[in-house]
Amino acid sequence: MSDLPDRARRAFRSHDAFAAVDDAADRFESTATPFEGVVDAAPADGGRIEFDVTVRAPMLDEVTADDVAPVVEEGWYETFERRVGNVGGGVLAGDDVPDPAVTETVHEGTRTAAVTVSFVDIDPRRGVNDAAALIDFVEGTYVQGVIPGYEYTDPVAGILAEARRAGGSDGIEQ
Repeated sequence: MSDLPDRARRAFRSHDAFAAVDDAADRFESTATPFEGVVDAAPADGGRIEFDVTVRAPMLDEVTADDVAPVVEEGWYETFERRVGNVGGGVLAGDDVPDPAVTETVHEGTRTAAVTVSFVDIDPRRGVNDAAALIDFVEGTYVQGVIPGYEYTDPVAGILAEARRAGGSDGIEQ
């Protein structure tokens, strides 16, 4: 059994962007993104909570119906990595300024850009909110880097369709 304080578990349970992972007492998955976003929480010094956030976003070639040239995907990945690294500037409410790492991995047979970031907070609600904000930031950064001219498949096609609906556009020019 983990030593994670109940106040941290309650903060995750009451947040609409997370659900507990059944087989892990201190792991919570994001329900607000089609990407895989998980947070592992653990007690830290001084009553603080450590939040380890991982978001796996598909590599560009994994979500296009067309082939993507390696040089295009390399440029896309480098840009994504650079943009994710600029997470500061009002994304988080806590005092930590995290330094995300981005690595290309294969997860469950799919090539992904895995973003990992850790931070600590004394306030579990603020920490959970910041974890959700980081996951949203990664998704938003990914969508900013979508290259026009490709036919996208899910989950990117769904994200783009939802953005069009939210923006009042069906994507058809008049």
